[in-house]
Amino acid sequence: MSAAEATSAIDIDRSVGDFSYPESHEFDAGVGLTDKTIDYISGVKKEAEWIREFRHRALKIFRDKPMPTHWASDDLKEIDFDKIRYYLAHGQQPTRSWDDVPDDMKETFERLGIPEQERKFLAGVEAQFDSEAAYSNVKESLQKEGVIFVNSTEGLREHPEIFRKWFGKVIPTSDNKFSALNSAVFSGGSFIYVPPGVKVSHPLQAYFRINAENFGQFERTLIICDEGSEVMYMEGCTAPKFETTTLHSAVVELVAMKDAKIQYITVQNWSANVFNLVTKRGVAHENAEIRWIDCNIGSRLTMKYPGVVMKGRKARGEVISIALANDGQHQDTGAKMIHAADETTSNVVSKSISVGKGRSTYRGQVHIPKHLKGCKNNTECDALLINTKSKTDTYPAITVRGNQHATQHEASVSQVSEDQIFYMKQRGLSEAEAMSLSVNGFVNDLVREFPMEYSVELKRLIDLEMEGSVG
Repeated sequence: MSAAEATSAIDIDRSVGDFSYPESHEFDAGVGLTDKTIDYISGVKKEAEWIREFRHRALKIFRDKPMPTHWASDDLKEIDFDKIRYYLAHGQQPTRSWDDVPDDMKETFERLGIPEQERKFLAGVEAQFDSEAAYSNVKESLQKEGVIFVNSTEGLREHPEIFRKWFGKVIPTSDNKFSALNSAVFSGGSFIYVPPGVKVSHPLQAYFRINAENFGQFERTLIICDEGSEVMYMEGCTAPKFETTTLHSAVVELVAMKDAKIQYITVQNWSANVFNLVTKRGVAHENAEIRWIDCNIGSRLTMKYPGVVMKGRKARGEVISIALANDGQHQDTGAKMIHAADETTSNVVSKSISVGKGRSTYRGQVHIPKHLKGCKNNTECDALLINTKSKTDTYPAITVRGNQHATQHEASVSQVSEDQIFYMKQRGLSEAEAMSLSVNGFVNDLVREFPMEYSVELKRLIDLEMEGSVG
């Protein structure tokens, strides 16, 4: 199959998310980022003065900080912050009734299966369209238990006593240039609070959709699990394919109090014009657990390194990630594990697939200080190359002080066996089917970590990406 045919096949397969509707926004901050942009966003949202001041301080930090040089700096040069639209919304208040969602948004989310998933297995769902949530709903039984699941705008306005206590504490504004950008123009995202002892038995889900061209989506998510509580949160992301650059720069903060458990699951399928530059971090207190389960497919460039600060004794942190880079794509992903208490445990398992001229990079950090005792870390980085033009890199940074800890690191790079593909073709499979079977076998042990609905979707996405991958 020729390169043109392969590209055509992939373009067609992306049709699940590659559609858009004409824009008709009631609120539009215009193009470019200035102090007036900040005032417009804050004014439209009718925010408290401290939030407006927070945004302006963040904008100054963003301007002062240079672009990262330790990441894929050449790719980042394509971003022109003066040509991006930072706020587009139909309205400020998400509807609680599916029937009341505007028709174009409703059709978008119905094509992507959101209401069906909510009816079948979700305890709550939020659907964000460009800058604001269009629909937000949580089961009445959870509300009676005191569970809060709203968008971040509502969280700041209606629950400031909880939200403000943790807002920006896990990820400071000055953490990096893009966390500062998010802090200046953030809009949308989820706020979840689970009271002590409450275990949310079914997942909560948010879906983030970019519909507009030249747009930047900057959701801000804060999840707090109080003592002994548990929650699973899932997010999905798509955007139509435009010729111009689209920016997605989220900040996600997780707080797991004593004996609490948080699972945060992401399956993204961005189009190839999206720069996906995300900062995600959680703090786990005594005997708490935070698990990031991450699947990155699509985007022009993804830079995402979910982290856990294990602040309390016997806290646990885990990152399980799958990344697939196709032609013209760079998946720069990894994990950060910071041990800050005795007997803490971290586990990192990363698998990447590079297709065509795609490039995948694992960039990890594990830090265990000298004064701690009984800490454990396991890091596994496995890469699969589909052909001779694909690339992979691994940059693990593991710093262990003292002699009372246990750490292990394993990495491998392999290429799909031509003999294996030939064998499967002799059994009646097409080349694409054989390749897909090989890749799914490579990630199968990690796919099992996803809920069934997501694991089926993930395997289907891999099948589609493998179309025309060899030839």
